[in-house]
Formats: sequence, C-alpha cells, structure tokens
Amino acid sequence: MNTNPDIYVPAGESGHDQYEVDITQQRAGWTWSSIKVVKLDAGGELSYDTGDDEILVLPLNGGCTIEVDGQTRELVGRPSVFEAISDFCYIPRHTTVKISSAEGGRFALPGAIAASDLPVAFYGTDHVDVSLRGTGDCSRQVNNYALNNGVSTSHLLVTEVLTPGGNWSSYPPHKHEEYSENERELEEIYYFEVTDGAGGPGFALHRTYGTPERPIDLLAEVRNGDVALVPHGWHGPCVAAPGYDLYYLNVMAGPAEDQTWKSVDDPHHAWIRETWESQEVDPRLPMTH
Repeated sequence: MNTNPDIYVPAGESGHDQYEVDITQQRAGWTWSSIKVVKLDAGGELSYDTGDDEILVLPLNGGCTIEVDGQTRELVGRPSVFEAISDFCYIPRHTTVKISSAEGGRFALPGAIAASDLPVAFYGTDHVDVSLRGTGDCSRQVNNYALNNGVSTSHLLVTEVLTPGGNWSSYPPHKHEEYSENERELEEIYYFEVTDGAGGPGFALHRTYGTPERPIDLLAEVRNGDVALVPHGWHGPCVAAPGYDLYYLNVMAGPAEDQTWKSVDDPHHAWIRETWESQEVDPRLPMTH
C-alpha cells in the first residue's frame, strides 16, 4: 500500500488546538483549496479570520451559533453526517466569524482563495441539492452545498458523498486537471468519515493515479478523519468496505470562476456506466434527507 505523505494525511496529523484537521494551501502544496475541521466542546467557541479564503461553515455533528458582520444566526446542524443533511452558511474573504456551540460539535470549514467579495449568506437544508448517482454496487448519494444549487461563490465548490458499505464511489475514475469544453482544472480534497462496526472502527479504500506525463500514486486505507489530496490525475474508486458506510466531503477550487465541475472518465473504465442502465439503485439510498 502506497500512502504518499504528500497527498495522504492521516487523522490527527494536521490537527492542533481546536482543529482536528488543518489543511491550508501551503500544507497541500497548491494554490486554491483548503479545509479545516473544528471541534468545539460544550460551551466552546472559535473566532476565525478567513483571510484570503471564502469558506462555508458546515456542521458535521451538532449545531452552532454564528456571529458575523453584526448578525447572529443559529445553525441547527445534524446528529451526524450519516443521519441528515445540514443547514450551513457562506462567509466571504477578509471576514471575522465567531462560531460557538452550547452542546458542542464538529464543524467543517471548506475554503478556497477568493477573487471577489460576496455577502455573508445563510442557507437551510432546502438549498442542499440531494441526488443519487450510479446503480447497483456503484450507487451513492451526492449532497451539493456549493455546486449547482444556487449558492454563489468566487472559486469554492463543496459537495459530500455517502456510499453504503460494499459499494464503489468516485467511479469510474475521472480527472479534472485542465480547462476544456469537457473538463475544469480543480484541486480536490477528500475528507473521510467511516461508520463503526460490531468489532470497532470501519475503513475504506481510496485510489489516485496519474499519467506517464504527470505521475501520481496513492492507494490508501482510509479511516475516520483521514484526508486525501488530489492535485491532478485520475481519482477513484473510493470503496466502502462491506459493513461500513463511507462519507467524504469534497472541497474543490481552481482558476475558473464559472462555478462549474466538469470531469472526464478514464477511458479504460468509462464503459462501466453502460452497465448501470440494467441495474437498480441500491435500496439503502438515500441515506440522509
């Protein structure tokens, strides 16, 4: 198993203080995308300056109070990423936001370098675009928070994927590393969570590979809190081990400001899409509403 340290970050390795995950553009070695995961104990709070980044405040579990630009609003949040979708908010660059939680919780701050100043915006769960992708053992659920759902950003795209145990996701392998009619140049972060089983914590597998011209290589066993970075290359599959459901949060950003995600499939495996027409969607989906 190749766990390339440049693009695979095990749980806890980037964490410090209140941050379980802290992947800046500098840590990732690229230009656009970032992610932080903040853990707040009951009654805890965090004051955060976005700097040059635009971010979402996206509850992973628990709810919080947001104080920003003279506004105070509540995010109801959710019990866990495997039980519900969440309300969320958009915070622009050069803004200080205070996040507090009476009961405690964990909150993702997906981010991207911004090139324009947009207003603070709060969104309910009705703004989350929920869809099912694939069929059979390639069935998964996609929840868009800042992608094709009417949420305006400068460069930031955010989505989350739920894959029932035993299924393949991010499949067929695809890439988005250049600008064309069918593709966009997008750096991508995968932040993983995996359910426990009867014997303890679960696991999944993640694959990233490149071309002879741009080699990259990662085959990693991923667990709760792990992060994979995709600067370029084919990525997929993400395989949920039987018995363990898989969640991942995708953070994407690149030089284009058209809020568009376009990718091309690895031609060796693109044929798999044709098999979906003769199969049913996994009845375990949707997992959350």
